Amino acid sequence: MASGYLVAPERTGKTMRVVLAGGGVIALLTALECVSAGHEVVLADQADIPFSGATSFDRHRVLRALHPGDPAATAAAVTAHHAWLELEHALSTSFYEQVGALTAMPPDEAAAARDLLSAAGSKAEVLGAGELAEEFPHAGFVPGTGAVFEAHAGVLLADRVLTACATRLRWHANAELHPHRKVIGIDADRAEVRLADGATLRGDAVLAAAGPWSRELLAPALSRELVLHRQTMLYCDVPPADAAAWAATPAITSLGSAGGAWLVPPVAGTPLKLSAASACRVVDEIGGATVPSWWREHLIDTFAALIPGFRRDWLVDTRDCHYLARRSTLGPMLAVLGDRVLSYAACGGSSFKFAPLIARSLAARLTGADPVRTGLEPLDRPLVRAGGAHPIRPALRGVS
Repeated sequence: MASGYLVAPERTGKTMRVVLAGGGVIALLTALECVSAGHEVVLADQADIPFSGATSFDRHRVLRALHPGDPAATAAAVTAHHAWLELEHALSTSFYEQVGALTAMPPDEAAAARDLLSAAGSKAEVLGAGELAEEFPHAGFVPGTGAVFEAHAGVLLADRVLTACATRLRWHANAELHPHRKVIGIDADRAEVRLADGATLRGDAVLAAAGPWSRELLAPALSRELVLHRQTMLYCDVPPADAAAWAATPAITSLGSAGGAWLVPPVAGTPLKLSAASACRVVDEIGGATVPSWWREHLIDTFAALIPGFRRDWLVDTRDCHYLARRSTLGPMLAVLGDRVLSYAACGGSSFKFAPLIARSLAARLTGADPVRTGLEPLDRPLVRAGGAHPIRPALRGVS
């Protein structure tokens, strides 16, 4: 593979033992990077590996490159596109549906977005309001809006990604997986992970990648840096008469509505996925699996006003997911807590999209290889907690 994903760029001369708390996409891919470089990994999670309740676990995630006003992130996303193609080959699994991505925006902004993508090496074209209405009459774009179409984009089948990673690790001689073993604390000075059953996992390096549960493991000063979000999503079966049109639809990251509506088309046997920025809210703690009826009805009303012919009997499932974001940036947070002890608090779908780049960078930091620059500010300039013993405290209700 040209860029070397799952083949680390260098060896440090010592076999490292890396302990990972968490079983989502970041922890799994980082573990694969480490074992591929000849290191040993021990991975513990509160439930199954992969865990269907984790933020990473879903039927699909959108992969697109456009980050308006941010050339570095746009270029990084183009690199991520190629990395996922390489990972498909490395893991011998099909999980990237390259259906492209459409982002609605005012027509006078579309040309600049196209040029940004082109400069980053991605194929892009501008579609006017008339072209959108003609090509995608079923999708519900707000009348008068334009869009940018990215060809090097599409849908990642997230559950297949996680299953492929866990399967590869399960059979790797240098990997130990410990499902149903809850992490309740991490000692950054000793590079130790403490489990709810009283056991301790020791390593040369530690990564805490516990998704929305990360705050339970962090010292208060760091925990307060993170805000918990909850997002509601609808999953729908489209009518048979519309199936062909929906099968030819790209991922749509914005329909141009005031509420930030977006959708993921039904690909590879998955349902149509609908949500909106207006269905994302800040919460104090992780809630149950049941979607509150108010938020379900909010999304049903939102898409009934956008998608022609949409009816509530399309609905086959609903789901809420939780994710953390750093308070000051609304993005992910990488914190250096000790010598080769890291915490990575993920930020929803954006971290999944960049996961191969993130994992490569984290693996290098954990094993002492040369730093891998990603172009992503939170990865390249982490939050460093200098001095002070035990930057991560034992949690009263921690999980992996």
